[in-house]
Amino acid sequence: MGVIEISLLDDAMEACTIMDKTTAPDGYGGVTTVYQAGALIQAAIVFDSSLQARTASVQGVKDLYTITTRRNVVLQYHDVIRREKDGKLLRVTTDGKDKETPQGAGLDMRVVNAEEFTITNNE
Repeated sequence: MGVIEISLLDDAMEACTIMDKTTAPDGYGGVTTVYQAGALIQAAIVFDSSLQARTASVQGVKDLYTITTRRNVVLQYHDVIRREKDGKLLRVTTDGKDKETPQGAGLDMRVVNAEEFTITNNE
């Protein structure tokens, strides 16, 4: 059964890029935040359509997502990833070390929550 579960997880994975955050001079004596494409990873991204998420959305909260990666990919709080198929940006809102399957488990996965994100200067 473990083989079937892993296969389904593999089928859900898609190409994503971790966006590296740096600062650069803004030309006026200050700095601006710059995001550049970093490491390419595989992740399964699922839109949160729960009643709580829909209620929060009506109240102005950004769309929420769940991101699943392999255990060896540790996304950290406020990391930004770009889904390659459509360019959607997501910012991690939980700590990647908090939710992972045990080392002896048949499933090799780590889960974080994220919100839709827009890159603007001075994020």
